[in-house]
Amino acid sequence: MHPKHPGWRRIGAGALLAACFAAQHAAAANPTVQAWVTTGDRARLLAHEADTRFDAAAAGAPTAGPSIDIDPAKSYQQMAGFGAAITDATGWLVQQKMAPAQRDALLRELFGRQGEGIGLSFTRLTIGASDFSRAHYTFDDVPRGQQDPALARFSLDPQRATVLPTVKAALAINPQLKVMASPWSAPAWMKSGDSLVKGSLKPDAYDAFARYLSRYVGDMKKEGVPIFALTLQNEPHFEPDDYPGMRVEPAQRAAFIGGHLGPRLAADHPGTLLFDWDHNWDEPESPAIVLSDPKAARFVSGIAWHCYAGDVRAQGRLHDRFPDKDTWFTECSGGGWATDWAKNLMYFTRTLVIDTTRNWARGVLFWNLALDEKDGPFLGGCKNCRGVVTIDSRSGAVTRNVEYYALAHASRFVLPGARRVESHSADKDLANVAFRNPDGSLALLVANAADGERAFSVRVGGQAFRYRLPASSVATFTWRASD
Repeated sequence: MHPKHPGWRRIGAGALLAACFAAQHAAAANPTVQAWVTTGDRARLLAHEADTRFDAAAAGAPTAGPSIDIDPAKSYQQMAGFGAAITDATGWLVQQKMAPAQRDALLRELFGRQGEGIGLSFTRLTIGASDFSRAHYTFDDVPRGQQDPALARFSLDPQRATVLPTVKAALAINPQLKVMASPWSAPAWMKSGDSLVKGSLKPDAYDAFARYLSRYVGDMKKEGVPIFALTLQNEPHFEPDDYPGMRVEPAQRAAFIGGHLGPRLAADHPGTLLFDWDHNWDEPESPAIVLSDPKAARFVSGIAWHCYAGDVRAQGRLHDRFPDKDTWFTECSGGGWATDWAKNLMYFTRTLVIDTTRNWARGVLFWNLALDEKDGPFLGGCKNCRGVVTIDSRSGAVTRNVEYYALAHASRFVLPGARRVESHSADKDLANVAFRNPDGSLALLVANAADGERAFSVRVGGQAFRYRLPASSVATFTWRASD
């Protein structure tokens, strides 16, 4: 109130200043909550809803629904980020099938922050070909029957026009982007069967394969792409019959890591982490064997998991056995086998974002970042997998798939370096996870898996706010404790 306002004299200057201070204190004690919602019927897609506020009265008032209780003082793992893999298919589509303006707009939307994008901060590269490649190759291929123990023919050229410019552009947009990488196969000359398809790593090739992986890290660094972490093999218990793969049993992985790859990385690239497993939830004893080997365990910083078999709680159980090792979720794909958009939204948000992080994942990766209108290009393997986005190979137009929204509800609001904090609800339909960002803001992700709308309250200390979330829908709430 201005001193010339009539009320100034009636109230008195001292009383008015006290009233103003009280109003400001009330605003600070009742933070503004912003909400973004995606509904299962697609009527709202990451829509910014009306703000609400915490209120001390709401915390003590009876409610018609359950509550989600948050304790920001109790924290867990530190987050690296959320994202998807830049496969050969993704790199080829982005670089070869999009006009420069389309390419720049998409990459800024995916990796940018500050209002221009969803802030993906974690990605995975393939060290050589996967099934989502236009040819089967490694970075050191020689004619059948020949060998190259000196790695004289090693070259990143097969990805120079596709994956490399894509990941470099993403890093330019988001320098915090963490890049991990996984091979689908060692070069054929290192394997039993002398083929990229099937077979196992020959023991006399352990040293050469360790040098091959170290060479990859070094050459990528020279290209301006720091490799944050490696796994020694994608899905080491699976030998596909029509694309590169390699079976590596846990005893072999332990011997290779402890005697070759671990010491090699420590000497050549001490900042690059090593994850074991990179496979499904249904065989937790396999990584447990590696972690129980003292020589190997000293070099393994974490365990990487996929979604295609088993239960997400395997992550938490293994973490309880080996609490000094980090947990990472590194692959899951949607596809034509599941066509219900609302159910997919629940699965990708509830199981793959909320449950993986509640079971200690520091990073969450989906599979292909982008595929085309025919679910490719691919050569063998999955013929109806879906990308996070679809790029029309004829026009370059982009379609955002359900995976995009599941990732965005976390990646846009949970910043690198955030800590997961305690959150709990007695209602099993209200899956939730909460984080405190490095800037002090908080983010709460809630998925309502019920068949109907859910009314609930969110309580932090002596304050709460109330909200109604439609059936099969997702919301992210953000606020500053000192707002």
